Amino acid sequence: MEIAFYGDKFVDINEKVIPIQERGHQFGDGIYEVIRVYNGTPFLLNEHLERLENSAKAIMLQLPTTIEELKQIINEGLQKTEFTEVEIYIQITRGIAPRAHLFPTVSSELSMTFKNARIVDKDKREKGVTVTLMEDERWKNCYIKSLNLLPNVLAKQKAASEGHEEAILVRDGFITEGSSSNIFVVKEGTLYTTPASIQILHGITRAAVIKLANKMNIPFEEMKFDVSFLKQCDEAFITSTSVEVLPISKIDEVELSADRPIVDTLKVEFQNLYL
Repeated sequence: MEIAFYGDKFVDINEKVIPIQERGHQFGDGIYEVIRVYNGTPFLLNEHLERLENSAKAIMLQLPTTIEELKQIINEGLQKTEFTEVEIYIQITRGIAPRAHLFPTVSSELSMTFKNARIVDKDKREKGVTVTLMEDERWKNCYIKSLNLLPNVLAKQKAASEGHEEAILVRDGFITEGSSSNIFVVKEGTLYTTPASIQILHGITRAAVIKLANKMNIPFEEMKFDVSFLKQCDEAFITSTSVEVLPISKIDEVELSADRPIVDTLKVEFQNLYL
């Protein structure tokens, strides 16, 4: 059963509960997190909630609950839903007030959904997916997991309409990340990813993969790299909460080798973290 939480109680997921003068609805004035639950257990929960706190601080937003209270709501929601493989969406906005640009003197609003987790197609996970390069038109503070995702949505939709799984974004000639993922490449045995600056989301799965690479003594470097470097790589993959570690088979017109020793190893080791 899919359920939702809004304000201070659990509600039907299809119930219309967002007031018209809600700041998230009118301004995108809020933040969010997506947490994957495997076999009833939230994966990397503390890391996700720490990033939620950091996003709140970055936009000067007071959380409506403590982190411990959030954990209690999450646990209660997991008890109420019949699913064990769950995707939890948490959204916090600046609250309900007459529309004006200045911050209102009201409490922030919490909403949450508990839905059956999306599963990546086995064929895509094994064979990889195609991606396309696109200009990064987002704002500068992409490290904040804010509700302002229209450029991401447009990039993802354009990529999908052209038959691709993801849009890989390019800013000033350098690769930043995907529209809803981080990107890694392998070249001559070394693993590379874009540095964790304000220009990219500091992905939870990204951080987990970096820890695995270090644990396995895979040479690793955070480095800005351009389109040419990307297209000349030996292996490439994207990471996110929903896709985990997903190989890239083709970048626009450039086909990558189906032999992916490092990607395949990291994919298995990542799955071992929650199995």
